[in-house]
Amino acid sequence: MDESAFPSDIIERLRQARRVVALTGAGISAESGVPTFREAQTGLWAQYDPQELATPQAFRRNPKLVWDWYAWRRALVASVSPNPGHYALARIERHVSEFTLITQNVDSLHQKAGSRNVFELHGNISRVKCFEEDIVMDDWTEAESDTVPRCPRCGGYLRPDVVWFGEMLPPDVLRRAISAARAAEVFLTIGTSGIVQPAASLPLEAVENGALVIEINPVQTQLSSWMDFCLRGPSGIVLPALVSTVWPDSTRE
Repeated sequence: MDESAFPSDIIERLRQARRVVALTGAGISAESGVPTFREAQTGLWAQYDPQELATPQAFRRNPKLVWDWYAWRRALVASVSPNPGHYALARIERHVSEFTLITQNVDSLHQKAGSRNVFELHGNISRVKCFEEDIVMDDWTEAESDTVPRCPRCGGYLRPDVVWFGEMLPPDVLRRAISAARAAEVFLTIGTSGIVQPAASLPLEAVENGALVIEINPVQTQLSSWMDFCLRGPSGIVLPALVSTVWPDSTRE
């Protein structure tokens, strides 16, 4: 993609903006080879409905089954690397006074690419916390193959630090995400379907507060009709081209 692919309003608004927010969804991670939630149901796990595994009730019924499913997914995530879209977002952060990256993904790929100000709405699959006390464990040890690791404080089971169906998002993270969306001058929504709430409402917060709102996605989504601009294509292609157009010197970073 070249400069002619981007409307001049996008280029100028990004160059002038002091507060930029990006919301990322499963699409950007899929470009790195991370299976989407349902695509991960292959092989041994194809017989299970993921929504029946990603709940507190499922963990209470069969903690070992749920733990093993997340251990398998954690190994998948550990085997992939950030793609050009992730690195482009990290470059934007170096050019904007206040850049906030809000992600629905749990794979740490943004942090691996160099992004620093990352709000993880749905947690992080590489972390674990106590199921009983809801405290994240800085250090933990994998249990024997037939058991689930236990909390060293209370003896309760450890679980992945991700948001399951029926659970609330981390309130402080959500509060800061809403505040950032409302203050944004430019808001980018990248690789997200616009279906999962409350994340899907964040671009609308930006719209209501006068931000320039841009969607980067290969396909139309439920958010498309609200956007000022829709840039169709994979984020790994569109984002690097956009960053190089807005900040030409960033190609030498």
